[in-house]
Amino acid sequence: MNAHAPRSLHPAHWNLLSRWGLKNNPVLQRELLVNLRTNRSFILLAAYQLLLAAVTWIAWPSDDRLDLTQNPPSARRLVDLFFLGQYVIASLIAPSFAAGTISGEKERQTYEMLLASPLRPGAIVIGKLVAALTHLALLIVASLPIIVLFLPLGGVSVYEVAAAYLGLFVSVILFGSIGVFCSSYFSRTSNSLVVSYLLILPLVIGGVLLWQSLAGDGLLRLKVIVMVVPAFAIAAVILMSAATANRLLYPPDVGSEGKEIIDLEQEAAEAVGLVIQPDQFPDRLFAPPRRDTLMEDGANPVYDKEIHGEIFSQGTLMLRLVIQISILLAIPLMGVLLFWRTGWAPWFAVYVIVFNLLVGPVFLAGTFTSERERQTLDLLLTTTLSPWRIFWGKFIVGFRVAFVLTSFLVWPMLLGLLLNPDFYSNWALIVGMFAIPVMVAVVNAFVAITASLYQTRTSMALMTTYLVLIVLYVIPAGLSTLASTLNLPEKAQRVIDWLGVSSPFRALFALPMDHQILRSDEVSQSHAGNPMLVLGYFACSLAIIAITMILIAAKMKRLGGHLE
Repeated sequence: MNAHAPRSLHPAHWNLLSRWGLKNNPVLQRELLVNLRTNRSFILLAAYQLLLAAVTWIAWPSDDRLDLTQNPPSARRLVDLFFLGQYVIASLIAPSFAAGTISGEKERQTYEMLLASPLRPGAIVIGKLVAALTHLALLIVASLPIIVLFLPLGGVSVYEVAAAYLGLFVSVILFGSIGVFCSSYFSRTSNSLVVSYLLILPLVIGGVLLWQSLAGDGLLRLKVIVMVVPAFAIAAVILMSAATANRLLYPPDVGSEGKEIIDLEQEAAEAVGLVIQPDQFPDRLFAPPRRDTLMEDGANPVYDKEIHGEIFSQGTLMLRLVIQISILLAIPLMGVLLFWRTGWAPWFAVYVIVFNLLVGPVFLAGTFTSERERQTLDLLLTTTLSPWRIFWGKFIVGFRVAFVLTSFLVWPMLLGLLLNPDFYSNWALIVGMFAIPVMVAVVNAFVAITASLYQTRTSMALMTTYLVLIVLYVIPAGLSTLASTLNLPEKAQRVIDWLGVSSPFRALFALPMDHQILRSDEVSQSHAGNPMLVLGYFACSLAIIAITMILIAAKMKRLGGHLE
């Protein structure tokens, strides 16, 4: 026997791999080939590496010699920012890969074929989950050389870095499991994606607060990340995977013929918690009852069809989950941010903006792509309705639903501002905390419907919208945080600040706050803010709306000529 021949695995090991669905799993093999060979995977990996390289180049000290005996706090902040950035990026990317694993089969009408295969439901779930997260795991592994370069700068130990990577991998598996779990309950990827994001949002907030709160005690943070976080995540992953496998074993949504429209009365009778009642306020604002009379003369049939039929075509499960999850998280945030830590009040408006950023595009990014997917766009264009009338009918419906759902979070903010007298002298802050989310909702709507016009698939339109909004909103705020962490020259920080005029987050924290809301005894400690940055944000938002309208007009002109 050749001494150098590879040793084969013990039969018990093969049985274990087979039990977990990792041995000769055609679902896993097919998904890996599809995910890893797409242009998106290579572009994402290259962009991620270039971003990390740019951060390293900017953060690297300019000294000729480095004193490795020092342990500067700026190095610790840099490493913390590095890991927190990866954590947030993982929370954004993981659902985009996992939320369409099962719902995508339903959209492609291959769901029943998958269930009819000889694979066990557990093997299908594990194969889908592993394949969806493989590329994200490659991104995390690709960042190892960067963090190795940061270690000589001080701030953290090797053990903390190892624990941080363990927490990252565990979090990625948890986020992916949430995406697969939600994907099994919805027939549209857009619905499962937004519910996944809403479930992950509290985990991201809690993870960031936990990491920052334990920054002063490295040993305690090490123990929590190594022992507590994996135990919680593994338990959650096992429970969600078992529930998903059980749903595949006894699928309630098999048989698509004649079941595209859900019986709302039966769904309301089986609903747990919130029940939407279209004939009552405020439910009728975003989900009015279906029409049982003839339309009025001159009414827009596209608007009528979208508002009375399209919203309910997939049931109200997604709407109910969105409302319940958002309100459940808004109540404690209201108590903490609007009564206890009033100096952090803009963070509640940040929560409202993030909610609209996640939910709003769902109702607009599929307005025209869904017509293409159903192959009804050409039929719609041959009607007597003008393309602009079709456009405004779809736009008003999508914006109305997204705006009303976001308004559910505005009521707690209004209640907190009225009941706390510390806000009475901060009228500029109050106006800004309401005006900025409204402007964000409008910009999000125009960006989403523009993506829907220019894309052919709803999933691509939704991801394009998220990508554009992240570039406009998140990256400028991240650059500003990075500049302050690295103590860049004042001139460079000013340039970065003005580049952030497109970000509502930068505008919110540029609002003025007096000493009362900051709980300070001296008037001189008031936060003057940056009114010019706030005005620049509104001007930039209007410019973005104007650009999208130009793109929309060009596409509407083509649709009017039926050049689609």
